[in-house]
Amino acid sequence: MFIVIEGLDGSGKTTAAKALSQRLAATARVQPIFTYEPNDDMAGGDFIRQVLRREIPNVRPRTLALAFAANRLDHNDRVILPHLASGRDAVVLCDRYYISSLVYQSAPGQGLEEIMALNSAARRPDVVCFLSVTAANCQARTRHRELPAELFENKYEERRQAFEIAIQYVAAQGVPILYIDGNGTPEDTIEQLWQSLHEFAPERIPAYRSPI
Repeated sequence: MFIVIEGLDGSGKTTAAKALSQRLAATARVQPIFTYEPNDDMAGGDFIRQVLRREIPNVRPRTLALAFAANRLDHNDRVILPHLASGRDAVVLCDRYYISSLVYQSAPGQGLEEIMALNSAARRPDVVCFLSVTAANCQARTRHRELPAELFENKYEERRQAFEIAIQYVAAQGVPILYIDGNGTPEDTIEQLWQSLHEFAPERIPAYRSPI
């Protein structure tokens, strides 16, 4: 099962994905791995990080879109697909995937169709969990990080609207989307995420019982 967690910067997706992976690892029925994109160890990873940290300026949207697509395909070939092929209990949890490319790499003359064409060889997720968080909450959370702001950590309301458009686009292609309210505490988000996935695939994701 290939699960993707998407959301704005500051939505809590990384925290939620890691916690979900830990919970799944505690069940005998599932063998999960946590991964993320852009992936530093895959093709073009260093270049992408330098662009995001603004160390390489004036990169064309097309160049960045191609770099992300190459990074994603390498990530598929070396991490995602091998783990999914390792057994029926294998689960991959990925922090960001091609919906993020649809949001952040779209530009005039480079629409959703063009971005998806670049990513046509990437494995389709079995389900995408979108952490729905207000733009104001995301902005407030990123403001408290002890890290420099990256390239796309701005225009939160505009990015949120772009996510809605991208989600509708991939949903129309048959990708299941689960909306998770991420405005509460991390614990609340993780509980909702687990319950939604259990309802989506009860044969794969068991009902969660807190350890005594």
